[in-house]
Amino acid sequence: MNSFGTLFKVTLYGESHQPAIGVVIDGVPPGIAINHDKIKADLYNRNPRDIGTTPRKEADLYAITSGVFNGKTTGSPLHVMIENTNTKSKDYEALKTHYRPGHSDFVAKKKYQGFHDYRGGGRFSGRLTAPLVIAGQIAKQCLPFTFHSKLKQVGDCRDLNHLDDYLTKKQEEGDSVGGVVSLRVEGLPVGLGEPMFEKLTSHVAKILFSVPSVKGVEFGSGFEKAHLKGSEFNDTIIDEIGTTKTNHSGGVSGGVSNGNPLMIQVMVKPTSSIAKTQHTYDEQTSDVQTLNIKGRHDTAHIRRIPIVLENVTSIALLDLFLQYKAYQLNEK
Repeated sequence: MNSFGTLFKVTLYGESHQPAIGVVIDGVPPGIAINHDKIKADLYNRNPRDIGTTPRKEADLYAITSGVFNGKTTGSPLHVMIENTNTKSKDYEALKTHYRPGHSDFVAKKKYQGFHDYRGGGRFSGRLTAPLVIAGQIAKQCLPFTFHSKLKQVGDCRDLNHLDDYLTKKQEEGDSVGGVVSLRVEGLPVGLGEPMFEKLTSHVAKILFSVPSVKGVEFGSGFEKAHLKGSEFNDTIIDEIGTTKTNHSGGVSGGVSNGNPLMIQVMVKPTSSIAKTQHTYDEQTSDVQTLNIKGRHDTAHIRRIPIVLENVTSIALLDLFLQYKAYQLNEK
C-alpha cells in the first residue's frame, strides 16, 4: 500500500500539511558512506526557484535517525524525516466540499470516508516527492550507473531557451502547463528484469506512475515511431557485448536490460490548481458552483520534476540490481 520494492524497499509516510513527512528505506547495503552534498543538491533541484514554480518554499532539512553509524550505513533500515515548516492550511478549508477539477479531493473523500487530511492535497500531494528524492539519491549512491534527466518540452514550447517568457505569459493568464521529461541511464549490465511480471519496463513504469501528475511513460521509441516497420524498428546488434546500431527498444529486450542506455520519456500533466476561475460540483449546494482556488501553486511544476523522475527510477533499478546480483551468487 505504502511501500515499493522487494530487496530494496521504500515505505513513504506523511501528508502535505502534517508536522513531518519521510521514508523508511530497507535494503541499503552496509558500508555505504552517505554523500549528503549530493542529497542536498537533488533536493535543491526539486525545490521551487524558477519562473513558473510555486512560492511555497520548504527548507527540506532532513534527519536520518537510524541505519547510519560512524558515517556509514549499517545494513539496517534507514529512517529519514523532513519537517513541514511552511504550511497555510486555511487556504484549503473550502475544498472539503467544493472539489477541485483534476485533483484527488472527490476520490479521497469517498475512499477514506471523510477521515483523510485534505490540506494541500494530503497524502496525494507532490510534497511527498521530497523524501522520494532522498531515497533515490541514496539508491544512486549504491549503483554503478549514470543518470541524466532533462526537460524535452513544456506545454507547446519546444525551444526551452525562451521558457521563462513562455511561462510568464501562462502565469499572467492564470493557467498552467505540463510537458515531457526525458531520462537516460547508462552503465546497466545485461540481465536486469524478468521475462513476464517483473520486466524492467513494468517495474520502472510502476514507480514512475506513482509520481503525482505522471500520465504517460515510454521506453525507447514510443508513439511517435508507431509508423515504423519491423525492418526499421529492430535494433541491429553490432558487437559481442550487445551494442546496437539504433536504440528504438530503449535499452530493454524482452523486459530485460540489454546493456544499451535505458531511454525513457515521461509525460507530465499540467498543474491542476490554477488561478483561472473554474466551475465544479459543491457538495454543500448540491450544484456546480464557481471555484477560485487559493493557495500557492506552480504554473509549471514540470520544471521541478526531472530530478524526482530520475531518482524514483534509481529506486526501481537498485531493487532489480540487487535481485540480479543475487542470481549471480546462486550461479556460483
